This record gives sequence, C-alpha cells and structure tokens, in this order.
Amino acid sequence: MTELTLPKLGESVTEARIIRWLKKPGDRVEADEPVLEIATDKVDSEVPAPVAGILGEIRVKEGDTVPVGTVLAIIHEEGEAPAAEASPAVSVAASA
Repeated sequence: MTELTLPKLGESVTEARIIRWLKKPGDRVEADEPVLEIATDKVDSEVPAPVAGILGEIRVKEGDTVPVGTVLAIIHEEGEAPAAEASPAVSVAASA
C-alpha cells in the first residue's frame, strides 16, 4: 500500500484545493499517471500516482483545501488486495 500525498509545490505554497479526481476507487493507475487536479494560489496542477496499482480509498473530497503532505488517497500495488474487496466472495460461498 502506498500513500498518495499532496506534494510540495514551491517554497511559499502550503496548501492546495482539490479540483477534480481523474480516477475513482477501483481504477487502475500507472506510475506517473495523473490521478487528480489541484489548485493553489499560484498554479493549477495534476498530482501523479507514485506507483502503479489500483486506486483504493480516497481520503479528501473535491473542493477540500488541504495542507502539503496530506494523504489524499491509498494506492494498492500489484499483489495487494484490500480485505474489504476480498470479503464478498467469501460471504457468497458461505450462503450457498
């Protein structure tokens, strides 16, 4: 699991507003692929995925303003499976 954090965008930039998520939970992302758009008082930018994998939990909503370093989302790398996504198959088999 890798945390996608709001990167430092310059000396005087301390926060950014989340404009739009380009991916949704469950979507596959490639390393360096844009995942969301942000805006600061100086520039609009895209935040890329640090690793390839599956976008998991999104922790901030569109329109939120968050400080640099905030965890924006979780990316599950190859071979990782969130427990919540694996559970439905077990419950279906148990009810059969």
